[in-house]
Amino acid sequence: MLASSWKAAGFTYNKYLQIAARAIRKSLKEEARLKAEKRGPLELKYVKWENGKQGEPQNLPK
Repeated sequence: MLASSWKAAGFTYNKYLQIAARAIRKSLKEEARLKAEKRGPLELKYVKWENGKQGEPQNLPK
């Protein structure tokens, strides 16, 4: 039951992982925390394909 507690709380699995990662990063010592925070930000893009042709890449909103 503990594994699906994120569902009961109304979170998506990705949101659950984001919250857990933030909590872990905050619990680290200063030096390790700074290294982990540098790896945190992401930039996601997607491309829509139509009729076998690639469209323009677009950034996903945060």
